[in-house]
Amino acid sequence: MSSSPTPSSQAASQRATLIGLSAVLCWSTSVGLFRSVAEHLGPIGGAAAVFTLGALLVTLRFGRPRLAQLRAMHPVYLWGCGLLFVLYEIALSLSLGFASNRGQTLELGMINYLWPSLTIVLATVFGLQRFRAGLVPGVLLAMAGIVLVLKGDSALSIASLWANVQSNPLAYGLAFSAAWLWPCYSVIAKRYAHGANALPTFLWGVGAVLWVKYALSDEPALHLSLPAIVQLCMLSGLTALGYSCWDHGLRAGNLTVMAVGSYFTPVLSALVGTVWLQVQPSWSFWQGVMLVTAGSLICWWCTRST
Repeated sequence: MSSSPTPSSQAASQRATLIGLSAVLCWSTSVGLFRSVAEHLGPIGGAAAVFTLGALLVTLRFGRPRLAQLRAMHPVYLWGCGLLFVLYEIALSLSLGFASNRGQTLELGMINYLWPSLTIVLATVFGLQRFRAGLVPGVLLAMAGIVLVLKGDSALSIASLWANVQSNPLAYGLAFSAAWLWPCYSVIAKRYAHGANALPTFLWGVGAVLWVKYALSDEPALHLSLPAIVQLCMLSGLTALGYSCWDHGLRAGNLTVMAVGSYFTPVLSALVGTVWLQVQPSWSFWQGVMLVTAGSLICWWCTRST
């Protein structure tokens, strides 16, 4: 017979969940900063520099991963989650860097924010969250919001949506891939991490793969101007802090509450990105953001007692 959670364990879980949710504030800056760093240092070189510095900061916080600790981790977490983490970060950062313009960067950022709704879907499928009928309209509203974001000023039709995606298929393909990769990482890490923390190793892996990609690309040498260095340090610090908070929440908090809270990331990200990148999104874009927010409120209402 399983014992009910003690008040102390419930309080610890709530604290871990709040820490995990603080990652939302850090991530809300990532879309705008990733784009501006890419403009200074290139899509691949800039991303490689960000994750290398971020990995160094996380290592200073958690310590250097030891071989014995890595061997003790569940192989599904170490290798499976490690691969998903590396693929996600590369897909997201390069999609933003390869955007045709700053306005498209915001669209790609919004596509990535399908991951909260997809996380709830996967958590329900794998038994980490009890299914409730109210989750369906919440998830559908969030997805409808993404459709409006992609629509832009054009008439709503499959042809216009497809034409928009085809204008930059690599960037949009990477963004849609990222939207699926992070939910897979979150759900598998929740099930198999068992308190382990391989985040420094994962971040070093992202940096290493990106540096290899950079060496094989035709991007010019990095030009480290003062604005580039400042933005690089800002983004690396926020990346390290955000993933450290999220990883702690994954291991000791409530995944569903964190995913639902993350629905508000698109709102913050759109506001920060609009100001930072100095762009004026269409009214349809903001309607999409509001639908994503409405979906988040419905999902929160359905999961508030879990």
